[in-house]
Amino acid sequence: MSSPALLPRLWTAFLDLLYTRRCEVCECQIGAGRTGAARWLCDGCLQNLPEVHAPFCSRCGEPYHGAITDAFQCGNCQDLRLHFEFAIAGYRADDAVRELIHRFKYQRELHLRGLLTCLLSRVLQDARLASADRESWLLVPIPLHHARRREREYNQSWELCTRLTQLHRIPSLEALQRVRATTPQASLSRRERLANLKRAFRVKPSLVRRGRLKGKTILLIDDVLTTGSTASECAKVLLQEAGAARVWVLTVARG
Repeated sequence: MSSPALLPRLWTAFLDLLYTRRCEVCECQIGAGRTGAARWLCDGCLQNLPEVHAPFCSRCGEPYHGAITDAFQCGNCQDLRLHFEFAIAGYRADDAVRELIHRFKYQRELHLRGLLTCLLSRVLQDARLASADRESWLLVPIPLHHARRREREYNQSWELCTRLTQLHRIPSLEALQRVRATTPQASLSRRERLANLKRAFRVKPSLVRRGRLKGKTILLIDDVLTTGSTASECAKVLLQEAGAARVWVLTVARG
């Protein structure tokens, strides 16, 4: 009897044979039977994605050019009180990566969640994660306010969480709620961002009462990390309200 994990792969292989697949970036035809991100991208476009490589800030994941061999924190992180231990992204939010995320997030191209989850999976190769014990891991998405979610019809971060669970068997849980609508962060100063996010998030009370997150290592999932203010505020309530042991931030891209 086929295992539950095998059936989706067989169905995918059948569809690849039935329909012509095209690269999601350049639209050239790509062959059947490809795996991982190569199911959606041709070899050339896949190789041209702007990967995040060392050196990068050990706290926020901001990549830097130059010959820096030791671990370091950027000047921005040294001036901030961030509540997550570290953030890591697989790619820079440039060119094709930015366009793919925009299509997934704002144009309802939900089929791209498979590709973006494969790109996000690259961060699991980071030495800090690869050597860690996964027993206490829990994937938690950055939440949308209910009005925004109703408008968009889905939370892109939760879509990434559920696919990561399927690929890597790491449990996921919608543990956070955005209880107050906020102004878009991009137009605000650092001080305004912090004030804008104050008391905007909470852990679901039922989960706090049952201690579902107590002692857990939370992998906070989102599509892009920019300033880190939103992720830090979410990490704060996970630590203080739910008793999480630590929070790491994993994103497809670093803005």
